[in-house]
Amino acid sequence: MSGNARLPPLNTEGHYADDFEPVAAQEVYDPIKEQLIQRLLGLLGEDPARPGLQRTPLRVAKALDFLTSGYRLSAQAIIEAAVFEEDVKEMVVVRDIEFYSLCEHHLLPFFGHAHVGYLPNGRVVGLSKIARLVDCFARRLQVQERLTSQIADALHHHLGAHGVAVVTEASHTCMMMRGVQKQSSRTIASAMRGTFEQDARTRAEFMGLLSR
Repeated sequence: MSGNARLPPLNTEGHYADDFEPVAAQEVYDPIKEQLIQRLLGLLGEDPARPGLQRTPLRVAKALDFLTSGYRLSAQAIIEAAVFEEDVKEMVVVRDIEFYSLCEHHLLPFFGHAHVGYLPNGRVVGLSKIARLVDCFARRLQVQERLTSQIADALHHHLGAHGVAVVTEASHTCMMMRGVQKQSSRTIASAMRGTFEQDARTRAEFMGLLSR
């Protein structure tokens, strides 16, 4: 920021109006993580003390804690917080659920959409909980295949549905920014449980709903 630039006004919580950065320049969030990140910056050939990087260790520590917050969530608690007894026999599908995750091999992001369907067995779950369930597993160090299976297994087990189907579509920056550098590539993974795995017609109905 240039010396003539004017900072935005502070809000009532002591933050800049258009920023979530706290005003306190000496704030420490997690000293161990921040020291590790500061050391990494030095190993990369940077000067951690230069103005643009002085608060980077704090920001990265906070970002990593958010991006791995799924480890501190319970899939069972998410689902059971909003389960309702309903005599519904038709398929329920929530599609285009955005997710962001970190590839466990390179700690680079992969992101895309999850499509989740289930056949109720006398109980339905609040629709927002399906999206929260996706985040519960996406906000961890992951591979897409395992992420897809974990969503399906958790919903099938904790809801007791006749069947569950999950399809994820994602772009992986570990393939886009490095390695083979294929920016337009997408990966699709699926997991079928119960009726969706056993009955081709049910599976076809679900896949047909995704193509509309």
